[in-house]
Amino acid sequence: MVLRKDFLWGGATAANQCEGGYLEGNKGLSNVDVIPWGEDRVPIMRGKKEALECDSSHYYPSHEAIDFYHRYKEDIALFAEMGFKTLRLSIAWTRIFPNGDDEIPNEAGLKFYDNVFDECLKYGIEPLVTITHFDVPMHLVRTIGSWRSRTMVDHYTRLCETLFSRYKDKVKYWLTINEINMILHLPFGSAGLVFKEGENEEAIKYQAAHHQLLASAKATEIARKINPEIQIGCMLAGASTYSYTPAPEDVWKAMTRDREHYFFVDVQSRGEYPNYAKKMFERMGIELQFEQGDEELLKNNTVDFVSFSYYGSRLTSADPEVNTQTAANLFPTLKNKYLKTSEWGWQIDSLGLRITLNALYDRYQKPLFIVENGLGAHDTINEMGHIEDDYRIEYIREHIQAFKAAVEEDGVELLGYTTWGCIDLVSSSSGQMSKRYGFIYVDKDDSDNGTLERKKKKSFDWYKKVIESNGEELFLS
Repeated sequence: MVLRKDFLWGGATAANQCEGGYLEGNKGLSNVDVIPWGEDRVPIMRGKKEALECDSSHYYPSHEAIDFYHRYKEDIALFAEMGFKTLRLSIAWTRIFPNGDDEIPNEAGLKFYDNVFDECLKYGIEPLVTITHFDVPMHLVRTIGSWRSRTMVDHYTRLCETLFSRYKDKVKYWLTINEINMILHLPFGSAGLVFKEGENEEAIKYQAAHHQLLASAKATEIARKINPEIQIGCMLAGASTYSYTPAPEDVWKAMTRDREHYFFVDVQSRGEYPNYAKKMFERMGIELQFEQGDEELLKNNTVDFVSFSYYGSRLTSADPEVNTQTAANLFPTLKNKYLKTSEWGWQIDSLGLRITLNALYDRYQKPLFIVENGLGAHDTINEMGHIEDDYRIEYIREHIQAFKAAVEEDGVELLGYTTWGCIDLVSSSSGQMSKRYGFIYVDKDDSDNGTLERKKKKSFDWYKKVIESNGEELFLS
């Protein structure tokens, strides 16, 4: 058998994309709650257009999402039927501290997650919990500018102390900050940053990232004091970057593009800023504000494992004219003529997952965890009432074969695999429901219509067999 016996098979979700109930149970407003569907979505997520509250002219998908807040028992029972060993989910920060700077946590929010974790554990499903998955309390965005303020470290620390103390016997695996490198690409969507005209946006983003890295280290320090058995991981929006040609200039460009993202994990996994990052800041004229004790905090509180999302590889060129021909993705990437693309233009590269696993394991020598991987596609119900998503089965099968090869042939240490959107949920990038990832169909459309009824797709039974066989049975009989 290729994979470890305790390999953690499962699926992944995020609070703001599935929970709904956006102001129920005394929950406060968060940045993701004010990001609408439609043409304003990406400009707002990039911090280019200010949106500090909801209005009547937009539709906000997170407000109801798929109503996991009320339907979690039904959904977790379906995950258990598939045989999940783990469920990745996130905490909505404003369920616990509605304003972010509250002195006393919200008991209704804490109780909700107690109930969710208890429901998982009832079926033997290990919760894998992301502390913040793009969630920032809007009160903190308005009053202190979110992560641009060092005070955010204290607010995040209070959140962590509350969570680790409350759930120390229910949750073993924690991720500190989801896709931490996305702060460079979606600064408001991922970290609540809004820019004013004339500001040095790059300096603000990297200073905010420094605060997040300190917060991640504080979380690790706190967790180990409360329960030494807790395992803390970082989380990267991962992918390897290929060079457009064998030209040394292109190879160098690809290497530097990868470093832009690896730098975050270099700090979280190795405990210090790498020299190449320090030189990059020098060239950019950025001087990060360190305080006494920052370096020691980072050095002494590195993560136990490295987790990452993977949807496809990236391609870059040193030629400015070539680099204008970008593919459809939130990350800058060229079109790779050797790869197929999804309906949304995302390039599909299963071998790239093996390449990325090896790159990360070679670099950090720590256990890895694939916590997001999946295919967004239009799913239709046929005349028999079935959803024949063979394209999803093919995509996931090829990626499983790739990570099995990384384990068996390359010696990569892999803890588990959670497919993104194991149940249909709101797409983070587009805000659509029609961009479906799940093994379970949810009856809802892009305009907020539908019954929210759950329905198994063909991939449901296929993934169940994959898990039962620990990845040995990948083909339908």
